[in-house]
Order: sequence, then C-alpha cells, then structure tokens
Amino acid sequence: MKILDCTIRDGGYYTNWDFDTNLVDTYLKAFNHLPVEYLEVGYRSQAMPGYLGKYFYCPISVLEDLKAKSNKKLVIILNEKDVRAEDAEELLNPIKDLVTMVRMAIDPKNFKRALVLAQKVKELGFEVAFNVMYMSTWKEERDFIDLLPQVDGIADYFYMVDSFGGVYPEDVSETIALVRSKTKVKLGFHGHNNLEMALANTLVAIEEGVDFVDATITGMGRGAGNLKTELLLTALQAKGKLEFDYNELSKVVDAFTKLQKEHEWGTNLPYMVSGANSLPQKQVMEWVSKRYYSFNSIIRALNNQSQGKEDNIALPKLATNETKYQRALIVGGGPSPVEHSAAIDQFLIQNPDVLVIHASSKNALSFTKVPNEQIFCLVGNEGHRMEEVFGERKIEGKCILPPFPRKMGTYIPKALENNAFELQDVNFTNEFKDSHTTIALQTALELGITELFVVGYDAYSGNISEKEQELFNENVQLFKSYKAKTKTKLITLTSTGYKQLESQSIYSYI
Repeated sequence: MKILDCTIRDGGYYTNWDFDTNLVDTYLKAFNHLPVEYLEVGYRSQAMPGYLGKYFYCPISVLEDLKAKSNKKLVIILNEKDVRAEDAEELLNPIKDLVTMVRMAIDPKNFKRALVLAQKVKELGFEVAFNVMYMSTWKEERDFIDLLPQVDGIADYFYMVDSFGGVYPEDVSETIALVRSKTKVKLGFHGHNNLEMALANTLVAIEEGVDFVDATITGMGRGAGNLKTELLLTALQAKGKLEFDYNELSKVVDAFTKLQKEHEWGTNLPYMVSGANSLPQKQVMEWVSKRYYSFNSIIRALNNQSQGKEDNIALPKLATNETKYQRALIVGGGPSPVEHSAAIDQFLIQNPDVLVIHASSKNALSFTKVPNEQIFCLVGNEGHRMEEVFGERKIEGKCILPPFPRKMGTYIPKALENNAFELQDVNFTNEFKDSHTTIALQTALELGITELFVVGYDAYSGNISEKEQELFNENVQLFKSYKAKTKTKLITLTSTGYKQLESQSIYSYI
C-alpha cells in the first residue's frame, strides 16, 4: 500500500493554487524524510477564465524546480471535464521526464469519455489513475459501473473518491467489493472529512487491500478537507506498519497550521449536513466564506436542497411605481455612520425626503432619532442580526429581500413580517446577486432614486484579511456596474477608500 499526499493540489482550492515558496520548500524537504511515495502537486490545464495560480497550471519550470528538490514521484491531475484526448499530447508531452503519474478527476456521467482520454495518456507513457468522484451516489450511477471492465489495460489505478465526505466504513467495503467484481485494476481511496470519517474509512480501505490512499497535511483540501497525512502516518506507526521521523513531520504540520488559521479549512456543521446528504461542497465552501451567511441559514438552504424544495415564502413585490422619493442614503456597515452620527442625523432631519436604505443593520441604532422612512435589506442572516441589534427596542420601517426563490431561505423579524417585500429582479449586475450592497442598490434602482448618497462604505485599511479584500472587490465591481447601468452618481458623505464613489462632506450639507 502506497500513500499519496495531495496537499498542494487539493489545498489550492483555498489559496487559488498559489503557495509561498518557502512553505513549499518546507513541504518538499520534510516529505523527503517521510514514508510517502507520491506527491500530487497540482493540475495541468488549458487556459481558464480568471486568475488561477501556478499550481493549477504547473508550468514546466515549476515542475522542474519541484523535481530538483524532491525525491518523491510527482503527480499531476487533469480535470476531465476541461480536457479532451486531443489536448493530452500538448499538456503532457513536455513533462514526461518530470511527472510519474497522471490522475484524472472524473464525473461518473462522463466515464465513457474519460476512457478515451485515459487511453491517450497511457500511450504517452504515464502511470494512469482514474479518480472517480461522488462515491456516495454511485448506487444511482450504475451505468458507469457496467463500463468498469474497460478500465483493464488502460488505468493502473482506480480511485474511489468520497467527494461529499458522506460514506461510512461499511460503504467502503461494499464499494470495493463491487468494483473488484468488475475490474482487476489496482484500487485507491480518497476520503473527505465532512463527517470526520476519513481516517476510519481509509483504514477500512487499507484492511480491504487497496493499493493507494490519499491524505493532505492538516487535512487541507476543498471544503471540509481530507484525511490528515499526519493522522494517517501516526495511526499506521502505532500499528507497527511504518516508521518515520516525527521531527520532520512536525516541521511541515507547523508550517501549514499557520496557513490554516488564515483560511479555516476543516469540517463544521454545514459541511457535516452537506456530507450526510451528499450535497456539493463547492457551494457550501462559498457560503461559509461569506460573512453574512450564518450556519443556520446555510443549513436551511442545504435542507431545502436535500428535499428538493425551493424557498416557500413569496412576498409582495416592492412597488416600482412609488415616486415618493427621489433621493436616498445607503448605509453600509463601516464605522463612519457612528463617528459622524450627529451630523448625519442633522442632515436627515433637514431633508426628510431622503429615504434611508440600510445595506447592513449594523449601524441601525444610530438612525432611530430621524423622521425619515427606513428600509432594511435582509440577506442571509441579516434578519437575526437585526433582532440582536435592536434587542427590546421597537423596529420601524420596511424590509426588502432578494427575489424569490431565495437559495438561503427566508427569515424576517416578527416586527417586520407585515411590512416585508421582495425585489422584482436584480438586473444591474450579473455577479454577487445576493450581497448586501447589491440588494441596497437594486432597491434604489427599482424605486427610481435619482440622487444617491452613501455612508459607511469606508473601505479597509492596513493589513486586511482575505475576506475583507474579497468584500472590497465585490463592492468595487457593484459600484461600477450600478453607475454604468443608471448613469447615477454615488456620493459618499463620509471618508472612503472606494475611488468609484464621489466624495463630498456631510458637514458641507448642514
């Protein structure tokens, strides 16, 4: 039985396939002294939209550097949905002397097509592994099981991939028996850790005699992540099956533990629910990374998916023919509305015709003394946050929600249940349609606002986190899209780092 560590490839889902050079050097140096035979270092791919780092493409120079520093067999993976047999020679010929094995990530629905690609890869002289995904759903994908005999003579290894992290030890044994009844190819297992079963499932796979198992340092990998390499090695060492230097293992674990604090991979309640119901991790990973989605709203969405339900609460549409307001003030979640609350209050009292739209309820208590009508945008967990912000205080105003159906479900504070509306559509942008800023800007658009002020969009300063940078970039794109769609100026009355906003001073208005 051989161990394959795929930290760099699978961990790339958190770093966009960029890793610090010193971190990779530490990784390679440590593994030179550990009983792991293969290292999967990334994808090889044709050009894809957007930025993807060097370990997504693994240029020749990158592989040459890895090869020079490592005494292990190097592996790359092809995403079968993006690569065809006619692409194989261009992608793989240049790396023949650098890479030992080529694995292919395969959707069972595309198994027949994958056989053609695999044949070409085999002809080029590589070890070939089929990584067939969605193991927990194979009972519903029996067509590809009947094609397994065709793997003989093409693939060297057939991997069972628990993509959803939803299988149990008895499922592993059952699936191994099923696959062995169809093919003589050597088997491998790749376990995800949604239900924290990756170690148990992998140990069962080893007991059943599989030839390869996967793991990653600190479990780094897409969504909930994988079996921890350090845990697998420790468990096997305790059983007397291998020996290694814990000092070397500790060096690489310490290095990736620092990275884990930044990206926070590992299982949690939403990943557990997705694993138990065999739901895609990509979507959960996106939701968990959004600060405005609570676990409760994510789990509500996952439960709806598992039961095939759409959001079951349709609300009255926001009246698009309402011409009561021509001016509005959008309030973001930055600190400036509190810092300048006296001036903002005076401005609103002097201008009662300005509608207040709260993109975030974070600063709502600073607006309880003004006569202006107020609208609260409810995205994700915002309804619960409103209740926490107001506590026992009375909530007055309207709330506006994204268009029906809402993938995160619907939650409205009881005080606003009879004054809740939904947008007709989001049509000024094709991106970030469920962000707070999107809903606030679309509300202004639907109400025909012609003069739009903002406060609380201060931007970030200093060393900002990855999530803060992501939110900043989202807002930049949304401001650009709104201005292009409406030709409306966005005037910030408080200091900002957003160049898309036209700066004026709240104090010049009072």
